Amino acid sequence: MHKLISELTRLYLFEEQQHYVDAQGGVQPLTPAVLARHLSGEQTVTVQLVTESGLTRALVLEFGGKGGGEAHWSALCMIANAVQHELDLPAPAVSISGTAFQLWLSLATPVPLAQARQFVQLLRSTFLPASTDILAVAPPDYVEQVALPPALQPSGKWAAFIHPSMGAAFVDEPGLDMPPPPAAQLGFLESLRSITPAQFAQALAKLQGHAGLADAVPVLAPVAAPLPAVQPVTQPGLLLQDATLEDIVRWLHARNIEPTFRHRLP
Repeated sequence: MHKLISELTRLYLFEEQQHYVDAQGGVQPLTPAVLARHLSGEQTVTVQLVTESGLTRALVLEFGGKGGGEAHWSALCMIANAVQHELDLPAPAVSISGTAFQLWLSLATPVPLAQARQFVQLLRSTFLPASTDILAVAPPDYVEQVALPPALQPSGKWAAFIHPSMGAAFVDEPGLDMPPPPAAQLGFLESLRSITPAQFAQALAKLQGHAGLADAVPVLAPVAAPLPAVQPVTQPGLLLQDATLEDIVRWLHARNIEPTFRHRLP
């Protein structure tokens, strides 16, 4: 559990000033002990992703609500592929919340909340056609607080990080009946990398350019060299909507993770 907490902290949390919302709506310090109880299902808490000074380093997009699960998963894949191959950013994490799909982007350096909201909103407007824009939650909600996976939800389902190629298996029910093995959760996170300040500035500048805002909103760091050409869809890290069972097992075995699959008969 300690390694999993370390990876979650490395990618999405702050070493200090991290808080959660308790059952009474109060704000409490998120200590390692509280986080360990949360991850084990003893005490599910809602983690605040924004500090008291208004900074955040985790951008979470949620896909659920209206429409079918296949449409939500397809929309997530559109954004995740664009993040990697249009904006040249590191691969994001993917999770199921018990009711929806979530996409997690990690920032190496915190940014102001307003800029984080703008970045996510521009992702949404640039890469999701209006007819398929089915993000479930308004920007303030998904940017500011979330139940950090893995977590036991009130429905009895478990939220968990998943390998991107496994998403299609959860279109009917984006949650687990059993707690996910910590080693598997760790395996999904330990190879991920945070977005550097230069990468974030470059991506934000490109998104602002698409929206005609390049001169209206400054970025945090100088824009780097022009983006390379879009990579072929076979490049490692691309989200696959049609990965085979053999593809998933091979990926897990390469990381010394023994997969466990649960099937529900029709």
